[in-house]
Amino acid sequence: MIDSDMKKITNLLYMLAVLLLASCSDFLDKSPKNTVDPETTVTDDVAIALTNACYRTLQSSNMYNQRIWTLDIVAGNSLVGAGGGTDGLETIQASNFITQSDNGMALYMWRSPWVGIGQCNIVLNSLLEAEAVSERIKNRCLGEAYFLRAHYYYVLVRLYGGVPLRLAPYNPGEPTDIARATVEETYAQIISDCKNAVDLLPAKSSYDDENVGRACKDAALAMLADIYLTLAPNHTEYYQEVSDLCDEITNLGYDLSSCKYEDNFDALVNNGPESLFEVQYSGNTEYDFWGNNPQSSWLSTFMGPRNSDFVAGSYGWNQPTEEFVGQYESGDKRKELTVLYAGCPDFDGKAYKSSYSNTGYNVRKFLVSKTVSPEYNTNPANFVIYRYADVLLKKAEALNEMGRSDQAAVPLNIVRKRAGLPEVSGLSQETMREKIIHERRMELAFEGHRWFDMIRVNNGEYAIKFLQSIGKSNVNKNRLLFPIPQTEMDANTLMVQNPGY
Repeated sequence: MIDSDMKKITNLLYMLAVLLLASCSDFLDKSPKNTVDPETTVTDDVAIALTNACYRTLQSSNMYNQRIWTLDIVAGNSLVGAGGGTDGLETIQASNFITQSDNGMALYMWRSPWVGIGQCNIVLNSLLEAEAVSERIKNRCLGEAYFLRAHYYYVLVRLYGGVPLRLAPYNPGEPTDIARATVEETYAQIISDCKNAVDLLPAKSSYDDENVGRACKDAALAMLADIYLTLAPNHTEYYQEVSDLCDEITNLGYDLSSCKYEDNFDALVNNGPESLFEVQYSGNTEYDFWGNNPQSSWLSTFMGPRNSDFVAGSYGWNQPTEEFVGQYESGDKRKELTVLYAGCPDFDGKAYKSSYSNTGYNVRKFLVSKTVSPEYNTNPANFVIYRYADVLLKKAEALNEMGRSDQAAVPLNIVRKRAGLPEVSGLSQETMREKIIHERRMELAFEGHRWFDMIRVNNGEYAIKFLQSIGKSNVNKNRLLFPIPQTEMDANTLMVQNPGY
């Protein structure tokens, strides 16, 4: 069924829509291409067009335009908010850990990555033996496809466990049922793809304005570090790998002291100096979210205070909880840049009212003024997936887990200094572990990291303990994975459901 879905989506969705793809990064303005005629000679231009189409899935509402950041709701940082009733019901169910296999959130997050994987397979299949493509373009495009395929599989394995590994384009007549690989086999493929990307991709600094936003060596190193950090609780030798990879990124010229926190979320500072990789968006009003052409970001519209005119749209999703807001230390500059609270001003100086939200708070971090985005579908703000502060906190975590807590304080304090917070020192390993996971929660709030951090630490025991402490009594080890969608179970005779569903 995986192959069947990929074939249908590729043949219908891309042929109808992918040629319309646009982005605030110039490289995506070039028409993407999702298929190759056997008689077509793959040239540089064809290779680039094929590769550009691999990025489109990132923009989807079922990935970074909605579903990935709603995992912060599941993680307990926020509530759905929205319009009440059944609005956001699938996310409410997930956040209360009563999800079943027919849950819409589980279905949507399952479907989208396969589209991206299918397109990456087309690129890899078309370019590996292509003779009319220059070596520079071939290497870059292959690196981009390896990076993105690794990323799509990495999303799937953390949400669902081991998944079917489809590593070549679907051919008519092939079986559509395919069994799940193990978690270990899935991660082995992801690591292989990611290492290929590291070897093939140029550094971010080498891209000109036309190509900024493409996958780069910096981003591939960051993803590989993230993968190893995820696996390290059961493979402690990976902590040294994480530390070394973070050093490689630093040596590419990154320096947090020259970066402003708020610039990471400013539509006028896309692909800024702290960023390693972002989902590219534009303010093209020709396309809209519900038409499945998410050229513009919907974060501002989704998170704008409901019944207010702070931003265009304002659906009121993702309302921070009192518990989350209470975690900010006194003097933390990130609070007013991340959260709207009673009395703080909007873009026009009007005071925010706590009545706009069920919790008294809304997310400020991703809001874009109506001066920049006057309509609901004109928001050009990118969504950052990997940035340097995240790298520093990975470095700190790896050092601490290797028993080097004093050294771990160095990268941790770089992040804290920018936030206006005092340095920490002399902490035990356990206290430092708590401090680092806390710092990740506040630094990366609502950016899609918290859920994955929680299920990583102590092999998920941290997640269970924390969630139960805030009243999520239904959570257990099985519920740290989503169910395989029932439609997939019904269609694929080889598919096995996750335990507990």
